[in-house]
Amino acid sequence: MPRFLALDLGAESGRAIVGHLSNGRLTLEPVHRFANVPARIDGTLRWDVDALWTEVRRGLARADAPLASLGVDTWGCDFALLDDEGQLVEPPWHYRDHRTDGVMDRVLARLGRDRIYQRTGVQFLPFNTLFQLAAALDAAPSALDRASSFVTMPDLLNYWLTGRIACEYTNATTTQCVDAHARTWAIDLIDALGIPTSIFGPIVEPGTILGRIQAAVGSHAGIPVVAPACHDTGSAVAAVAAADHTAFLSSGTWSLLGVEMPAPVITPDGAALNVTNEGGVCGTTRLLKNIGGLWLLQACRRDWAADGLTLSYEDLAAAAATTTPFGAIIDPDDAAFLSPVRMTTAIAAYCHSTGQAPPATPAAFARTIFESLALKYRLVVEGLESVTGLSIRTIRVIGGGAQNALLNQLTADASSREVVAGPVEATALGNIAVQMLATGHVATLADARAIIDRSFPAGRFHPIDTDRWERHYRRFRDVLEHRCV
Repeated sequence: MPRFLALDLGAESGRAIVGHLSNGRLTLEPVHRFANVPARIDGTLRWDVDALWTEVRRGLARADAPLASLGVDTWGCDFALLDDEGQLVEPPWHYRDHRTDGVMDRVLARLGRDRIYQRTGVQFLPFNTLFQLAAALDAAPSALDRASSFVTMPDLLNYWLTGRIACEYTNATTTQCVDAHARTWAIDLIDALGIPTSIFGPIVEPGTILGRIQAAVGSHAGIPVVAPACHDTGSAVAAVAAADHTAFLSSGTWSLLGVEMPAPVITPDGAALNVTNEGGVCGTTRLLKNIGGLWLLQACRRDWAADGLTLSYEDLAAAAATTTPFGAIIDPDDAAFLSPVRMTTAIAAYCHSTGQAPPATPAAFARTIFESLALKYRLVVEGLESVTGLSIRTIRVIGGGAQNALLNQLTADASSREVVAGPVEATALGNIAVQMLATGHVATLADARAIIDRSFPAGRFHPIDTDRWERHYRRFRDVLEHRCV
């Protein structure tokens, strides 16, 4: 019975999960969970990679032998710089640090929005790696001067595990530094900003066996380390069968809504919608839109906790289900919600600026967030249909948000589409799927996806009360247009 270890690190938490393959089915055994808490260093926001590395090794130690392989996935966009001795130049920056404020506009003015999009096909977000690198060049060029290698976050952990420096393709595509057509670094764009191009090393495909765990790591020395789809959404999408007329929605801190395509879709319509083309497994492209996800509720919970009120996600979802519907509506992607001092204050200010009464209770805040996300999902689905010519009839929700039955039902209602929810641990399962493929335990990705489908039945939500939602969808669009004026 082969066993595979998935190390899945998200922006809020991480986990080590062992997948057991037996008789054509997978079972999951979580062996370690931990918080991912950023560090404040001299007024800046950084990732505490020493703590993360400690937790990774702890997860390894808690996984019983034997293991067939392991794979690491993390969030995208953030990176580390290594010097010529392989040591960190500085603690890696957090994508919500304010050093990138205003940088995207300066880069676009210099290079041109069209030029960047035609080469990379990536959605413009102020924290994209391209803009983080430009910010580093502006604020602290000495770090880049001392750098010998650029690695994304999963690449850093893979380097510490194996001693090999390489950049995995799916995560590299989130940087907005990769040529979507050539599948290599867009060296001319990087060079045009004055960023040293020599630090960008080889890109490897998902499924590459990077090496074996070094003895110095302390557990499971000699076990193969596979590069799965190292971007967590790439792994999540790898877990579910591609189906006609179906969009995926990876629901967590971020909501990533898109379709799996055989090749990049880089068109004027795609640029206008600001959709992204991210690398997928087996040569596919994930055409998707990043949406501001359950981060809004996570940040509200922090506000309430600071005020002495501790509420679980389950408590908030239950309260939201019984509170008055269709109160305030917000755009989850408004810039005000990216990294506010207090999210509850930012939401209230948004409501005042759009002529709405703000939520008055935690339940009302949660309901506003859930309904606004559901409405935004519909808007994005319609945009994806216009860009691709596809007719999307089903939304497949994967990841932690698939547990939120209320949000799933609201999404079905708002979009007038069936919602299929699960698996919750899609990221770990997709990570394991690529490990199974790389180590020869399955012949094709389709075989791995079929095993996952058999092993983890999905829930289904059908739209109801769609006429009422139609009225509020028009109201939602009015609110967005008013905010943009």
